[in-house]
Amino acid sequence: MLVSAKEMLTKAKEGHYAVGQFNINNLEWTKAVLQTAEELKSPVILGVSEGAAKYMCGYTTVANMVKAMINELGITVPVALHLDHGTYEACYKCIDAGFSSIMFDGSHYPIAENVAKTQELVKVCAEKGMSLEAEVGSIGGEEDGVVGMGECADPNECKMVADLGVTMLAAGIGNIHGKYPENWPGLSFETLEAISEKVGKMPLVLHGGTGIPADMIKKAISLGVSKINVNTECQLAFAAATRAYVEAGKDLQGKGFDPRKLLAPGVDAIKATVKEKMELFGSVGKA
Repeated sequence: MLVSAKEMLTKAKEGHYAVGQFNINNLEWTKAVLQTAEELKSPVILGVSEGAAKYMCGYTTVANMVKAMINELGITVPVALHLDHGTYEACYKCIDAGFSSIMFDGSHYPIAENVAKTQELVKVCAEKGMSLEAEVGSIGGEEDGVVGMGECADPNECKMVADLGVTMLAAGIGNIHGKYPENWPGLSFETLEAISEKVGKMPLVLHGGTGIPADMIKKAISLGVSKINVNTECQLAFAAATRAYVEAGKDLQGKGFDPRKLLAPGVDAIKATVKEKMELFGSVGKA
């Protein structure tokens, strides 16, 4: 069932586990994540970047696909359809398209403008029964052409945005989109602790979940992180499995070229990755 992320994240915060946001890129991706969540009885958040939405023919197409798939597959666990790193304009498009959750990334604006735009969206989302994620500080790396330097968030600015009534807060703590470099210094738990003290019960979001060591993930959850985003790791797993299938010549055997067969190893790899993350995050059986 398609729901706001509010209740699932409130429960995660209280239960000291995290709900995974797994970005989707097509029908196979969506089906793999939903089936794994149902199998493990885990709540789940389907993340959609602006670029992925464009690739999938727009926000309305994505929303209709997800709603129909939930119905056809008989999915009973809570599912939130969430805009990832949305612009101000994209947020309104997703509200109209039928998403159940949005992220407004105003981190590149001066804090006063970030606050003003976020405050406006808080009111709109409250009227629609949607959840809203805000961001303070930048996430390192690049996503959809937006490049962040990975600056740690100011705890006081985090409190300012949290007090607006957002559902969840993404705060930069040294995390990075994409692959982490070998010289990455790790997450700034000092910053995370300071932010947690300022925002209290507010669920915190960890972007760039791919490649963060398990011990750091668990520590972040213990300090208030209730939502963890994973995208690159599923992409890498899908690519590796598909490459192995083709390099083994299986696409030339019988009807191995059939897209349903060609994509199957990649889909299985996504399922395995999602299962591994849900187990690590502690959300299994929490639906």
